[in-house]
Amino acid sequence: MTSQLTRRHLLMGAALTATAVVAFAREPRETMRRLKPGELESMIPTQIGQWSFETRSGLVLPPDDPLVKSLYSDVLTRVYVSDDRPPVMLLIAYSNTQNGMLQLHRPEVCYPAGGYSLTETKTKSLNLGPGIQIPARFFSAESPSRTEQVMYWTRIGSESPTSWIEQRTAVIRANLNEIIPDGILVRVSTVLPDYGSAEPVLREFASAMIQELQPNGRKLLITG
Repeated sequence: MTSQLTRRHLLMGAALTATAVVAFAREPRETMRRLKPGELESMIPTQIGQWSFETRSGLVLPPDDPLVKSLYSDVLTRVYVSDDRPPVMLLIAYSNTQNGMLQLHRPEVCYPAGGYSLTETKTKSLNLGPGIQIPARFFSAESPSRTEQVMYWTRIGSESPTSWIEQRTAVIRANLNEIIPDGILVRVSTVLPDYGSAEPVLREFASAMIQELQPNGRKLLITG
């Protein structure tokens, strides 16, 4: 009996040791840190298509709590105006570390926290230029004071997830390749009463923005 217990303990110990070795071997070692604080500001042009930068205020922002402050390493907020098109609000939130504890907050969380009720979110293909298509999310947000039409997309590492589950899966896949991925949320919105008239405006602005960017900025926003 004693020898059987000893052999059993040895086998269990060997199994645990093997598990620990595999876990260590798969532990992420490379972090995709792309931006220094404030660098995002210089990458996004102040003139985008028919729109020009006017102000930084008036946007719905992520909740102001310690977790959010630790999550994002850089946040850009701008309102762009045009002579013949509706104003467009742009928010870009960048995180240099996406892991099991820190993940991008999707706008479906931020808007209800600001007192908005939301329509069902729909995923559609967004054409950002020749050969550039990504999945984007669309919804309407209504509060007692205004109705906002929202389009956004996210990038985690080299992927463009459209849900919390896909977001977590993208992080796991990167971790299995020994990488701690970065992440970015790009949100464009406008204050119009119906989505039918807003969607072409948001698509036009997003496409113009991508075309105006330098290659490093384009890579930051839409590819890994």
